[in-house]
Amino acid sequence: MSVADISYVLAIGGLATVALTILVGPVVIVLLTSFGDSQSLKFPPPGLTTKWYEALFDASQSRQIHRAAGNTLWVAGCATAGAILFGTLAALGLARSRSRLARIADTAFMSPLVLPGLAFGLAALMYFTFLGLRPSLELIMLGHAVVIVPFVLRTASASLSQLDPALLESSASLGASWLYTLRRVTLPIIAPGIVAGGFLAFIASMDNVPVSLFLAGPRSDMLPIRLWGMMESTLDVRVAAVSGIMVASVLGLMLIMERLVGLTRRMRD
Repeated sequence: MSVADISYVLAIGGLATVALTILVGPVVIVLLTSFGDSQSLKFPPPGLTTKWYEALFDASQSRQIHRAAGNTLWVAGCATAGAILFGTLAALGLARSRSRLARIADTAFMSPLVLPGLAFGLAALMYFTFLGLRPSLELIMLGHAVVIVPFVLRTASASLSQLDPALLESSASLGASWLYTLRRVTLPIIAPGIVAGGFLAFIASMDNVPVSLFLAGPRSDMLPIRLWGMMESTLDVRVAAVSGIMVASVLGLMLIMERLVGLTRRMRD
C-alpha cells in the first residue's frame, strides 16, 4: 500500500472510531451507571449491584414509574395502530401518482418530520385548546399518530414501488375486484414494509417528549416526562435502570425485526 492509501485508511478509521465512540459511549455509560451501588447517578460507579433493577420492578417502590410506563405503552400502541392504518392508506393513494397534487400531499404527510418537535407540540396544544379540548391520553395518541405516520408512509411506499404492476393486471384480468386484489395481492406483498414502518413508528412514539410534554394532563403521566422529572429532582439511579431496560428491549426487537422483515433493507429502500 502506498503512503496515500495508508493515510486514507487511518483517516477513515479514525473518523469511524470517533463516530462510534460518540454514538455508543453514552449508552455504555448509562448501562454501567444502572449497576452502580451509589444512591445517585455517578460515573464511574464505585461498585456494582442489581438493587436498582430490583427496586424498579418492585410495585411498592416504583408505582409511579409503572403507571407512566403503562400509559406510554398504551399510547404508543394505539398511535402506531392509527399510523399503520392512515400511513398505508396514504401510500396506496399516492402510489405511482406523478400529479402535482400527489406531490403536495406527500410533502404534507412528511412535514411532521421536518417541523421542530417543540413547535409542533405547542401548535397542537393551542389547536386543541381552541377546540375546547383538555390535555389527555387521547390527545397524546392523536398527536403521536400525526408525528409517526411518515415512518409507515415511507416504508410502505418503498414496498409499493417494488410491486410488479403485472401482478395487479393479472389479478384484474382474472376478474378479481380491486378490493380482492388489495387484500390478497397488494397487502401481503407490502406487509413487511408496513411492519417495519410500524416498528419504527412505535419506537418514535415511545421516545417522543415534545408532544407528550404539551398534551399531557394531570392523569396522563408519560414515562419520558417522569424520567425527566426524576433526573431534575433526585438523580435517581432507577432512571438509568429504565434506560438500560429500554436499550435492551429495543435491541432485541431490532434483531427480531431484522430477522423477520429485513429492517435494515427496508430503511435503506
